[in-house]
Amino acid sequence: MGNRIITISREFGSGGRTIGRMAAEKLGIPCYDQELIEKIAEETGMLKSYVESNVEDVQGGWLSVLAGRDYYGHSPQDDLHAAQTKVIRELADKSSCVIIGRCADSILGDYDVLKVFIHASMEKRAERIVNQYGETAEDPIQRLKDKDKKRKAYYQLYSDRKWGAMENYHVALDSGVLGVERCAEIISQLY
Repeated sequence: MGNRIITISREFGSGGRTIGRMAAEKLGIPCYDQELIEKIAEETGMLKSYVESNVEDVQGGWLSVLAGRDYYGHSPQDDLHAAQTKVIRELADKSSCVIIGRCADSILGDYDVLKVFIHASMEKRAERIVNQYGETAEDPIQRLKDKDKKRKAYYQLYSDRKWGAMENYHVALDSGVLGVERCAEIISQLY
């Protein structure tokens, strides 16, 4: 049997990163999130800060995606996505693991993957980003909407699927109702 992979797609502030790390720890397998940024930066030779700010977002929405393309329809974002795809596939080939975000569910569609979507109510997510990340300078609800909008545009651009549509995932968990610990436990049991 080959490697088993868990992909965690998530709404901003839902605790998906924490849940993924907890599930990986319970299962004794690696979890990749921020580590992907470092590997993509190494792969492309781009600055880590550039990769971090561009690897999972479509900056400025759809108009900027179109405006940032050359005559042939290619953009620097496409180069990042190609490097990201290569890194994610290499990690999945290497060992069983948990991969957070970055279209991994789509990229690894032909692998043995448990595809998870973590969501929560707007109120629970706003509470979480204020308490966990100290987000106070900007209206937390607006920050959630902006971040989710960018993730949605990025996902749809590079997967040709609708972000958050339940038919794209095996399981969807409401972390606001279940709590992060219970979500991690459910994922580890499903693995």
